[in-house]
Amino acid sequence: MSVTEIINKHTRDKQFSFEVLPPLKGTGTEKLFADIDKLAVLEPAFINITTHHSEYVYRELPGGQFERLRVRRRPGTIAIAAAIQQRYHIPVQPHVICSGATIEDIEYELLDLQFLGIHDLLLLRGDKAKEDNRFTPTPGGHAHTTDLIRQVQRFNDGYFADGTPIKNPGRRFDIGVACYPEKHEEAPNLEMDMEFLKQKQELGAQYAVTQLFFDNQKYFAFVEKARQMGITIPIIPGIKPMAKLSQLTVVPKTFHCDIPEPLASEIVKCKTDEDARQLGIEWTTAQCRELYAHGVKDIHFYTVSAVDSVVEVTKRLL
Repeated sequence: MSVTEIINKHTRDKQFSFEVLPPLKGTGTEKLFADIDKLAVLEPAFINITTHHSEYVYRELPGGQFERLRVRRRPGTIAIAAAIQQRYHIPVQPHVICSGATIEDIEYELLDLQFLGIHDLLLLRGDKAKEDNRFTPTPGGHAHTTDLIRQVQRFNDGYFADGTPIKNPGRRFDIGVACYPEKHEEAPNLEMDMEFLKQKQELGAQYAVTQLFFDNQKYFAFVEKARQMGITIPIIPGIKPMAKLSQLTVVPKTFHCDIPEPLASEIVKCKTDEDARQLGIEWTTAQCRELYAHGVKDIHFYTVSAVDSVVEVTKRLL
C-alpha cells in the first residue's frame, strides 16, 4: 500500500509516522537501526528518510594552512530507504530535494528508486547551503519545489527531462510535499506561502506534511485557511518533543517556529535536560491528544535527538 493510500484509507484511528536521518558518513547503520527498532514495534504507517546536500568544510594542512573541501556528511538516503524497507517491511518515503542536485542527478535518483520498488517521495527544495545568504540553485538544477514536481510528473508520464520517451515507465511515484503553519522563513507572508502550497497541489502533490509546531491553534487555523483557499489534500501535522534545555532558543532559530508562552515558562523552570525531556513528553502527549480529538488521523514525528521521547509519547497515545 502506498503512503497516499495509507493516509487516505486510515486503516487505524490513530496513525503515526516518523522521520529519520541517514547516519553520518562512516558511522554505519547500527545506531539508526537500534532507533528504528524502538519505533517499529509500535507499527508506524511509514518512515520518512531525509537527504542532505554537500557542504564546505575546512581541513588543516601541515604548516597551519586550511584546505576548503566539499563534503556530504550524510550520504545514502536511497540506500538507507531500501535497507529499511527490506529489514522492517514498512513503507518508506525518501526525500528528494533540489538543493545540491542537477536535473540529471534527480533523474538518476528516480531511476534508482524505481529499480528498488520505492514509489513514495517527499519532494522539497531543501535548505540553502550554510555558506550562502539565500538559496542558490545548483547549475543545471531546480530553484523551486514546483519545478521538481514537474520533473517527477514528467517522469511519471513516461518522459525523461530532455523529452526522450521512457521505454518502461513503471509505476508512478506518489508525491508528498512540505508546508509551514507559521510560514516558510523566506516567504513574505503566510498567504503567499499558502499559494505556493496550492500550486504544488495543482501540479500533483497528494498530501503535505507540516514543519514542526508546538501550538495546535496555529495548525488548526492553517488547515482552515487552506480549505478556504481550495487546498484539499491531507495536511499531516509534524510534531517534535522538546528534549533539551538548549532547545528553548535553538529550535525557534533553526525551525522558525514559536514556542508558546506556557511551554517556554515551564522550560525555564527545568534544572536539567532530563527535566526538559519529561516536560517535552508531557506537552507533546497533550498536543497529540488534542489533534486526535479534533479529527486528525495521522501525526508525523521528527525524531532527531528525541527517539526515546517519541517512543514514550506514542506508547501513551496508542
